[in-house]
Amino acid sequence: MAAACFAAQQAHADEGGVSLWLPGNFGSLAATPGTPGWSWATVYYHASVSAGAGQQFPRGGRVDVGIAGQADLAFFGPTYVFATPVLGGQAAVSLLGVAGRNEGSAALSLTGPLGNTIALNRTQDLVSYGDVIPQVTLKWNQGVNNYMVYGMGNIPIGDYDSNRLANLGIGHGAIDFGGGYTYFNPVTGNEFSGVVGLTYNFKNTHTNYQNGTDFHFDWGASHFFNKQLQLGLVGYYFQQITDDFGAPAALGGFRSRIAGVGPQIGYIFPMGDKLSGYLNLKGYKEFAAQNRPEGWNTWLTFAISPAAEPPAAAKPLSRKY
Repeated sequence: MAAACFAAQQAHADEGGVSLWLPGNFGSLAATPGTPGWSWATVYYHASVSAGAGQQFPRGGRVDVGIAGQADLAFFGPTYVFATPVLGGQAAVSLLGVAGRNEGSAALSLTGPLGNTIALNRTQDLVSYGDVIPQVTLKWNQGVNNYMVYGMGNIPIGDYDSNRLANLGIGHGAIDFGGGYTYFNPVTGNEFSGVVGLTYNFKNTHTNYQNGTDFHFDWGASHFFNKQLQLGLVGYYFQQITDDFGAPAALGGFRSRIAGVGPQIGYIFPMGDKLSGYLNLKGYKEFAAQNRPEGWNTWLTFAISPAAEPPAAAKPLSRKY
């Protein structure tokens, strides 16, 4: 159940120094199978990031210098977990969306046909909707070991304008795939999860810019003090592994990097006889940024899923005489 709440992500372009993949997307219990049926996850995401005045970022055919941004977003969507096994594992499909407010600011450096450069400061904000992200997962359980493979894509129907600083859509398609592992021992209450993946970005036809391939690793470690309360740590590492196409020559391949780490707390509670609720709060402080703004972000997740079926009562032994 808890794994479903980590399946939402925001979409941005490497063009502006931020990726399609939102680091921290997966966390604790990511690879554990869920309860068959429909579930729903809603995530409130707040982030504040900035990059120094000496750092340059390509965006929409221009160069932005010293960018900053703030986001207050809601990620939401249903997940359906199939009861019938697929390749010996448990399959699930999700359809996720995003809406909220995004604010961006930058010092813009514009170069004219005669080589003259005009610099100006600019701030914009946008309240709108983002792209739609379908996702498929397949998970296997072997005692305390759990394994997962996943695939997702980006359908670029969100609010996007290459001339704006603030966007909720990315203006191009993308695919992401990877795998994960969760160790969870219900007896000791100890858990560790890690998920790795790669993102391939298609060309942004609005700007003739194509982001490079991104590698990402999200992890979470926690301890369940009882069947309800969970405390632990979360972290991520993001590294672009191939060059962008379309970046100004002065910026080279414009490969980006970022890492983050922080605490988490989770709480599981019943919602009647047939549903379970899950609340999770986690936060990240970022560091080691390269060609990417750096700051902090928090996630508040509320997920509803079918309650796990109680173990079947043991049948009394019978004896023939």
